[in-house]
Amino acid sequence: MTETVTPRDRRANPLVNWLRSRDAILIGVLLLVIVFAILAQPRFASPVTVGYLLLNAIPILMIALPMTLIIITGEIDLSVASIVGMSTATVGSLTLAGWEFLPAVGAAIIVGTLGGALNGALVAFLGLPSLAVTIGTLALYRGLTLVFIGDNAVSSSSYPPEFPAFIDLKLGASGVPAVMIIVLLFIAAFGVLLHLTPFGRGLYALGYSKDAARFVGISVARSKFWLFVASGFVSSLVGIYWALYYSARSDSATGLELTVIAAVLLGGVSIFGGRGTVAGAITGVLIISVLNYALRLQRVPDVVLIIITGTLLIVSVVAPSVLANLRERRVRRRASTSFSGAPAGEPTAPNPR
Repeated sequence: MTETVTPRDRRANPLVNWLRSRDAILIGVLLLVIVFAILAQPRFASPVTVGYLLLNAIPILMIALPMTLIIITGEIDLSVASIVGMSTATVGSLTLAGWEFLPAVGAAIIVGTLGGALNGALVAFLGLPSLAVTIGTLALYRGLTLVFIGDNAVSSSSYPPEFPAFIDLKLGASGVPAVMIIVLLFIAAFGVLLHLTPFGRGLYALGYSKDAARFVGISVARSKFWLFVASGFVSSLVGIYWALYYSARSDSATGLELTVIAAVLLGGVSIFGGRGTVAGAITGVLIISVLNYALRLQRVPDVVLIIITGTLLIVSVVAPSVLANLRERRVRRRASTSFSGAPAGEPTAPNPR
């Protein structure tokens, strides 16, 4: 009696499937980087180091969330660091002008969100390429930052002490900053939005083909617009954090967009759109943050860190294309071997995928 093999039997164990996924591989790489950092610098494993590492990683973690969704749709936002700087300058300049801190924070959020809305309107409703638009607004917003704050530098001591104190607050003896709770809530919200809602699934369809997305009823323009608004909003929150943890200056967060994009692409989000996960992007951020912080503890110059970040960005873009080409060649070679090995006069069975 012949046993019937059901589709369920053909499925691999879900755990095995996950272990073979890019997210699992990236987590393995992250653990290796952490082990390397501890071996190279034993004090790396201390609660103090963990606290400083996470506090420095928070801006990248936060901005990586909307950036992941934007890149999945096949777009990009290069103006995020300038929006951070503009929001930081808004808080600092209004504080110098005598405003209360909370109204200054509200103004910074409005400024950053409007910056994202301008990007979204130009890309979504006018159909302009996001690369060109956000390069332009990158310069525009950075110029406005200089107009807002000039040559002034507003330190965290200029704000009500309870707000910088909250940034420095730790969860017990773990060294983990209390503000990470808010970051985790944002990670969970963006993860649910992307992976568990029709809107998130529509973003993948949008990344694969805009025409196909329209055909199944996805509002392409509206989806893109709100993603850029979200990017501006989150960047404005990072700007407030930057003012409280670092300082408000005209060059605040300069170059941060390079690190964010490198981390997101390293985390498996395709620059061509249609592929990526929030978990992968967060893992990519942590890999770069741990690597950079470990090298800083070794007193490696900042210029070397920039070179490493740029190299990772190039590798993140090139490696998937190279692997895809190798995979395609292997499939063609198998198909060619199968065809040439078939007996004369007999049809060749199709290559199962």
